[in-house]
Amino acid sequence: MARITAGLTTSHIPAVGAAIDLGKTQEDYWKPLFAGYEWTKKWAAGNVPDVVILVYNDHASAFTPEMVPTFALGCADEFKPADEGYGPRPVPVVQGAPDLAAHLAQSLILDEFDLTLLYKLDVDHGLTVPMNLLFGSPQAWPCPVIPLAVNVVLYPPPTAHRCYMLGKAIRKAVESYPEDLRVVIFGTGGMSHQISGPRAGLINSKFDKAFLDNLSKDPKKLTRISHLEFMREAGAEGIEMVMWLIMRGALDDKVDEVYRFYTVPASNTAVGHIILENRAKAAKKPAGKKTSVKMKRAAAHAKVHRVRS
Repeated sequence: MARITAGLTTSHIPAVGAAIDLGKTQEDYWKPLFAGYEWTKKWAAGNVPDVVILVYNDHASAFTPEMVPTFALGCADEFKPADEGYGPRPVPVVQGAPDLAAHLAQSLILDEFDLTLLYKLDVDHGLTVPMNLLFGSPQAWPCPVIPLAVNVVLYPPPTAHRCYMLGKAIRKAVESYPEDLRVVIFGTGGMSHQISGPRAGLINSKFDKAFLDNLSKDPKKLTRISHLEFMREAGAEGIEMVMWLIMRGALDDKVDEVYRFYTVPASNTAVGHIILENRAKAAKKPAGKKTSVKMKRAAAHAKVHRVRS
């Protein structure tokens, strides 16, 4: 059967994509951020999944304010990079996994999650930036991707609890798929940030770090955070973190945290990133003595493993 081996979260800031596309990753401003993903790229190279389920939000590229589904599943054969106003990003076309996506659609809808099914979808920085941060800038992405777009743009978005339960339903759906596939699930967006209004530029590192702690050890506590609390503590765009709970719900109750990275700021956003592996079905570790040592150190000192900027 198919199985989810790991989950991860990462911010998906558009300026990060621009830094990659324009060759600015080693500039003083950006260098600390990209250094924080070097370990991740080694992990990803040793743990390439058969399929990625990537939870993200569209930024008015595929949807408009007149039509914004709560949950939308990409079921197409491929997904082209969206034109976000300055031309599509120079990244590969995303190959889909339509057979598994169709299975997910059936299972989730029968589990009473009313999905919108998308057979044509252009994907914006919300999806492509996380792929760059994990896999670099290849000529082709190393695995197919199933996009899951979540409304965190227009009120009311789904609750934290609803997202967590959707993750559990995704796990059930994946494990009922007969093909032997290794699946990794991404939760993207966040962390604390607000891009407009009197509190523009808000970053709450205390809230962010507590969220990361509980994501690893006590995710059910996070399901009780209300929309108002997300906005008050993490800014209007901090609500994106409900998408992280879809990832977490798809994993075991107890997981191994193998890496964590947090830095501020990137553009006007707190950057958070965590990798969690299911204990019974842990993904293969990257080869090499140095990488193995780093893995052990990251697992033992996850709370303090940071790149500071």
